[in-house]
Amino acid sequence: MAKAVRKKDLGRFAATFNAAPTERRDLCLQLILNAVFMEEQLTKLQVEIRANGVVSEYKNGENQYGIRKSPEVDVYNAMIKNYTSVIKQLGDLLPEAPPPADELTQFLKTRGGAK
Repeated sequence: MAKAVRKKDLGRFAATFNAAPTERRDLCLQLILNAVFMEEQLTKLQVEIRANGVVSEYKNGENQYGIRKSPEVDVYNAMIKNYTSVIKQLGDLLPEAPPPADELTQFLKTRGGAK
């Protein structure tokens, strides 16, 4: 049975969703749902990797055995790349923030600019 997405998990992205242009909100919601899912899976994978390490032993027959990178590490590496991509896409949906005022601009606005 599939686990329902909690409002709390979605709520963390509310500001992003609300800041997205209206015509892009469906896309934004889908990206948010994907991000929440990947966060859950990445957390589970981290628990597994911490418990079992990044390598695992294998045995393919009587004389074929050794150590290899654990399957969880492979899945984690692929998913973290996808998660990073989704978060970047969400960031790209947001409007450009005005650049922070530097000291000169601030000075001109407050004291030095008025004559």
